[in-house]
This record gives sequence, structure tokens and C-alpha cells, in this order.
Amino acid sequence: MSAASSENTSTRIRREAGAFGAFARRAWKRWWVKVLAFFAALIALAYVALLIFVLPGLPSVDTLKTYEPPLPSNVRDTNGMPVYTYARERRVQLSFDEYPKLLVAAYLSAEDKTFFSHHGVDYLGVVSAVWDNMFSSKRARGASTITQQVAKNLLTGNEHSYSRKLKEAILAYRIENVLTKQQILEIYLNTIFLGRNAYGVEAAAHAYFDKDVSQLTLPQFAYLAILPKAPSGYDPDRQTARALARRNYVLNEMLANGYITQAQHDAAEASPLGTVNKRTASFESVPGYFMEEVRRQLMEKFGENSDGGRNPYSVYAGGLWVRTSFDPNQQALAQKALRDGLLRYDRGRGWTGPLGHVEIGQSWQSALLGSNIALDYEDWRAGIVIDASGDFRLGFADGSTGTMPRGAASMPIRGGGGSASGAIKVGDILAVSPSGGGFTLQTIPKISGGFMVEEPATSRVLAMQGGFDSRVQAFNRVTQAMRQPGSTIKPIVYAAALENGLTPASIIVDGPFCVNQGARLGQKCFKNFGNEGGSGPHTLRWGLEQSRNLMTVRAAAQIGMPNVVKLMDAIGVGKYKPYLAYSLGAGETTVSRMVNAYSILENNGRGRPSTLIDYVQDRHGNVIWPDNWRACDRCNAPDWNGKPMPRPVVRLKQIVEPMSAYQMVHIAEGVIQRGTAVVLRDLDRPMFGKTGTNTGPKDVWFIGGTPQMIGGVYIGYDSPVNLGGYAQGGTLAAPIFKEWAVKAYEGMPKIPFRAPPGIRMVRIDRTSGRPVFGAWPNDKDPKPAVIWEAFKPESEVRRAPIRRDLPTPTATKAPPPPKPADSGDGDFLQRQGGIY
Repeated sequence: MSAASSENTSTRIRREAGAFGAFARRAWKRWWVKVLAFFAALIALAYVALLIFVLPGLPSVDTLKTYEPPLPSNVRDTNGMPVYTYARERRVQLSFDEYPKLLVAAYLSAEDKTFFSHHGVDYLGVVSAVWDNMFSSKRARGASTITQQVAKNLLTGNEHSYSRKLKEAILAYRIENVLTKQQILEIYLNTIFLGRNAYGVEAAAHAYFDKDVSQLTLPQFAYLAILPKAPSGYDPDRQTARALARRNYVLNEMLANGYITQAQHDAAEASPLGTVNKRTASFESVPGYFMEEVRRQLMEKFGENSDGGRNPYSVYAGGLWVRTSFDPNQQALAQKALRDGLLRYDRGRGWTGPLGHVEIGQSWQSALLGSNIALDYEDWRAGIVIDASGDFRLGFADGSTGTMPRGAASMPIRGGGGSASGAIKVGDILAVSPSGGGFTLQTIPKISGGFMVEEPATSRVLAMQGGFDSRVQAFNRVTQAMRQPGSTIKPIVYAAALENGLTPASIIVDGPFCVNQGARLGQKCFKNFGNEGGSGPHTLRWGLEQSRNLMTVRAAAQIGMPNVVKLMDAIGVGKYKPYLAYSLGAGETTVSRMVNAYSILENNGRGRPSTLIDYVQDRHGNVIWPDNWRACDRCNAPDWNGKPMPRPVVRLKQIVEPMSAYQMVHIAEGVIQRGTAVVLRDLDRPMFGKTGTNTGPKDVWFIGGTPQMIGGVYIGYDSPVNLGGYAQGGTLAAPIFKEWAVKAYEGMPKIPFRAPPGIRMVRIDRTSGRPVFGAWPNDKDPKPAVIWEAFKPESEVRRAPIRRDLPTPTATKAPPPPKPADSGDGDFLQRQGGIY
């Protein structure tokens, strides 16, 4: 390239650059260019600020693709019916297709008419909101779309500010990119708060109308649609007129948008709200001791809260489905039997004081509800004293009031002078029952106790009552109260003896028994109940039937206490040192452990720890506990195929030697027939059990049952106090068990206890334990001279051997008459299928 050419090019570039600069200088002199540049700079700065300060702090909308709202955990009973819910928020999740079209139309008309046409943000609404906030003190209206409300509820929080609105708009735009309109509506309808602790439309339908959403009518749809704005502002009880006006506005919008006809609109507008009364805490389902124990176990396994999604199976947010062994019928019977027994003992002992005391303040109803005290025994109610100047004026949790005459509160105060009427004051919460046109004072027993029912074949707990009322006495005496079981421990002791060489017919001396405890403690001598002396040698069976302490400690000493406490540990009663006192029930244990131990004995020594929960499913139906759970084969078959009925898979462990366990159950049947629990004999069915009374007596027990169910009960004061000389397991605890058993076993077949292979049934003399060959047991006589006794092979008592050294008689005698076909043990065993 020549020098002249290069110079011309340079000159042209400088001239063009100078021309552009001149143009820019001329343009900058115009005011509108400066304004445009200013706004462009502002936009650029805003975008940079958005990139630096806003976008990095926004949550990812990808989480919405797999979003699962917090759901309560639901509990089902043994029949699969829902019985309780662990919830802090009422919430029921439905799919979009399950929501009625008119309901969706109502929410669109009330909240977001252009939902299906915008892309997350209603820009006209945003401009209107900005304008209102600039020139009005009122809160902006019409700015948030349904998509923005989803973003607010799930991602950005509830702060009212422009920055939050900006975040909502950005997230709403993103949400529209990753979810369909139907998915967004589904999340919205499942999560929106609608008052009365209801989250989501299905929960609100139950809270306001006590119906499923599919059962609601058009005016009810319209009412639910007004609640997202301000649930308390449209309360059906306090703001009825305002709620009706807003509901009718939604109906008008639905008509204008073409969702309903004029006739539908007019009929709906003329309808009342039709809501049910607000359900306060006192009207919620009461968990009771069983459900509280289930909750405790779930909390221990899965935790309480979701911890920001780190704990997806939490009790209060994980949406678990919990299948339990809870039997509502057995629970009701056990609850009533225990309560009736406690009241029988406590009757006539005086008033024990109020259930609680609260300061009333501005609202007595709120004070009462806040105490969380209520009653569900027969027609008893918990009422708060709101006036004590004359006759007592009472208020109740549902807002109603009543009167209790002073004469109806005249029972004496227990342990003090005067009557209850002189001690009751405003703010006291009392137990009362209807009487005439008013109420009569009642008293909750000071004495308490526990009752549990278990299915021995599976170790599943069917019922659990841990006191008089869980809302008054939360302490569960079935699982938490450590008490001395007294003589109910003796079947475990004798089972150990049977495992270690003794038989039901073994002779044990009922006589003085002393042991040397060393130089410091000296000699310890044991005594029978009531300080009775010994009665000489008797069979092991007789010792258990008559609950003889001296025979029990002698048997324990004979086989060695290490063997006894080893079995107590294996069967789950407790871990004890090898002291003889533990053979008489000196070691502490619980009702649940003792009932489970008896269930293991009944099940031929096989069992596992008691269970309340069969299995736990996540919200999608997958079993997540117990580990390695197996479904029951053919349990869900539509019809019976004629083959044996399917049974759930139950993993049991052999804990007690089978024949020893059966021998113990067979012996304990005699406790019912002629022993310390003879009060149960007229139930007229195969049953075993044992009473128990500890030192004092401070606690009384009965544990026993049939092959179908084992029940156990104890009663005593929480702070142990002498119950009185007449108190025994047979006089206090066994009658409670009987009240339950009369109805619990009604209609059930009378099934005998199953003997394991190898057991030999031998006729013996009940008193001496010697074999009998010329007589048969009398099944109708509770105290027969001859009984069938269960022996292990080669352990049964035998006929005395024939003397071979005697001279042979010379006289010829006639041959003995032929033996009757049914007179021998061998023939009996042959008819029964041999050894069994």
C-alpha cells in the first residue's frame, strides 16, 4: 500500500470519528436524550443489583417439582379404620382432579381471574398496587396472583415489603416455567391457610362444614374462596354479615365469568353460610394412653419435626400412616373396668380437691381451654367456677354454663375438715355430673392403676389404660410405673423350676425357711402371706394355687436363684440380682412387662416384646418400619378360597422351654378353679392367671387370660400407701379383670390351651401327686380328688415297682377280670392321638 493511500485512510477515519463525536455532542444537548440515558443507567444498575443482591438469595423453584407439603400422621386401628391424627396443622392433600370444578372456579373468581392467561405476574395489578401505595394508606389490593401466593407461602415468607413483592414476581415467573397451571393450583389449594388451623381446602371443608370437599355445595365453595384474604375477618360466627357480603361478591364474579347460571347464583345467594361451630381443643379426638404411647415410640424412631426437610418422616409433618393393634372395643371395656374399680375403692373417702386452678382473666372459656383439662367418663364434665358468691356458677369448654347448688358440693374434704363447698373458689376446675337441672360435684380417685390387654399369639397390644383419664393423669402406669408385682411373679419362678428338673407333682415343704445373709445382715426368715405358718409337704401345683411364699422360696433355693433371675431377664420382667426376695416379687417391673411374660408362657414359651405398632407407611404407601417387613400373603384376597386363613408374618423367639411353659399354664388354671382367683371361675372357660399382693399391701395385681387374650391389672397409689388389710389381688384386682372379661370374651369360642409335642397327661391324686389308676377326673368338680397333670416324657410319677424277692403263691387264683377298654392311661393317650 502506498504512503498516499495510507494517509487518505487515516484522514477518513479521523473525519468519521469526529463526525460521530460531533453527533453525540449535539444529541447530548437535547433534554430527552439525557432523560433516556438516565433511565437506561438506572435499569442497568437495577439489573446489576438484582444479579448481586436478590437472585443469589432466592430459593430454587426446582424443589417445587418434588414438593410435598407438611402432612399430619394418621393412625389406624387393628381393623384399618382411622382413629387418631398427630397434627399441629389440619391438612389433607388431594390431587387437582379431586377438587370440584366449581370450587376451582370460585377461587379463580375470588383471587385471580386471569390465572390461565398470565405468566405468573399480573402487571396491571402490580401497577395498581404501586399507585395505591404511593397515594393511599391502604394496603395494596389485587397485586398478587395465585402463582405469587404459592411463591410467598412456600418460598419467600410473609413479610410485607417491596423487596418481598419483587422476589415473589421473579419466583412466580420461574414457577410458571417449571410447573403447569394445574400443578400450581394443586399446590395452592393444598397449602393455603384458611383459618381454624386448617391448611388446604379439604381440611377447611371439615373445619367449617364437617364434610369432604366433594360433598360441599356452591355457596359453601364460594365461602371457602373468600378465606385466603383474611380468615379471621370473615369468621362465620363473629363477622357473619361481612362474610355473607363477601361470599355473594364471589358468586357475582362467578356469574360474570360464566362459571354458573343466573338460577344457580340466585339460589346460592339466598343460602345461609351453614357452617358448623368452631371446634376447640376440647372437642378434638382424645389420644388416650394407647395413642400417646404410640406417639412416644414414633417420636423416638422418626423425630418430631421435619427440620427443614432433613427429616422427611417426622411425626408432625411426614404424613405417616401408622397401622396399630388398637382394638376400640377392647379399649373401651378395659377403660371402663379400670375406672369402675378405682371408683369402687375410692368411694366414700371424701373430695380430693379440684382438677386444677387457673386465673380467669378476661375469658373464662379461654382459661379453661388453655388448661387442657377435660373428662370423658360417662356424663362427667370438667367445669370452671366463674362465680362462687351463692350457688356455684360453672362454665364449660363449649361455652355453655350451668349451676351447682352448694348442697350438691357437700362431700367432706379428704384428709381435712369441712366440706368441699367451703373450699371451692373462682378459677377452680371441677369434675361434675348432671343432676336434675344442675350439676353435682364428683371427685377423681386418688388411687390409680393400669390395665393392658395383649394377644399372646402375636404379642400385639389390643388395649392400654394407664390411669383414670389421660387428660387429668398423663402418667402412664402401664408402661412407666415401676411397681413390685408380688405373687404374680411366682409363675415365672415355677417355670424356672420346671425347666430345672421339678415337676407339677414335685413335693415341696411348706414350712419355715431361713437363710444366712452374712455377718452384717444376719439370718433372714421368710413367711407366708398374712404371717401364716407352714402346712407341711405339698405338690408344686398346690403351692402356686394357694400362693405359698415358703414353698416358692424353697423351690427357688433348690434350683438356684441365678436360674430364676436368668429366666426373669429372658422373659422381659426385669434384671435382678440373685436374691431370694425377688422370687416373691420384690423386684420392680411394669404391667406391660408382666402381661407380655404371661403371653409368652401361654404361647408355649415363644414370644417377643409387646408391640403397639404393626407397621408404618410413608405418605406414598411404602412400609418404612419395621425393617425387613413382609406383607401378609393372601390377606387382601377378595374372598376365602377354602384353604387355611392367611396370617401376618410374626417373628417370635423361643424364650421358655415349650413343655415347661405349658406345664406352668396348666398349673395356673388351678388358680382360677380353686386358688386365689376363684372369683373368675364362673366365667366358665379355659383360663389361667395369678393374683399378686405386695408388702403393705401397697399394690394389688391380677394377670391372666385365655389363648385369645391376656390381660393384666394393678391398682395402687402413685406414692405407695397401705391399701388396707382386706386389699388383695383376689378382692380388688381380679374383679376389675372380671368386669372386662365378661364382655371382652362374649361370643368368643372356648379354646383350650394348646399342649406342645411331647407332653404326657397322667392321672394323679391332686393332694399327694401320686399316680391314680382306678379313678377318673371329674371335670365338673373344681376340687376333684383326681386330676390330669402335664408331665414331660419320663418325668411322670410311676407306680411302685413289683417286689421280685417275695415267694410265689402256691394257691391257684382265678385270672383277673379283663381291663375295661377305657380304664388305662395308655388307652386314653391312644384316643388322644398318642403323646401330645
